[in-house]
Amino acid sequence: MTQARELSSGPTCRWVTFSLDGETYGIDVLQVQEVLRLVEIAPVPGAPDYVLGIINLRGTIVTVLDTHRRFGLSTRPSDDATRIIIIEAKQQIVGILVDSVAEVLEIRQCAIEPAPNVGGQEKARFIHGLYSGEDRLLILIDVNKLLSDSEWTELEAW
Repeated sequence: MTQARELSSGPTCRWVTFSLDGETYGIDVLQVQEVLRLVEIAPVPGAPDYVLGIINLRGTIVTVLDTHRRFGLSTRPSDDATRIIIIEAKQQIVGILVDSVAEVLEIRQCAIEPAPNVGGQEKARFIHGLYSGEDRLLILIDVNKLLSDSEWTELEAW
């Protein structure tokens, strides 16, 4: 990841940017614990379809979510750029598999546009907002909404 770049003045928040299927997304840096190179993910029999499996992170078992499936994207083979972003959401530590991690951006809060009402509420529920700048569109994700309340509860029960 590169150093944070300030995109304007005023109240800001920082976003870790990552790529999935050619699109750029961002997660609030305060919810990111670390970024890992791809390690072996052990499948869990009977796990919901949005769960890739589990990893051992320094003695702690962490569930890894299938971000492609959650976002309704086609899956692709992993490569050297593939990363697991360890996040904290809903008082749980989980990993999300992404195609690559780019940088940390500092964005003015007033520059974040509300999420558009497209594709139905179910598919767009995890979109916090959009940022359009520097010739790019950044989809900002609310990681607490990646899963429904019942899915978070199911994950916690494992």
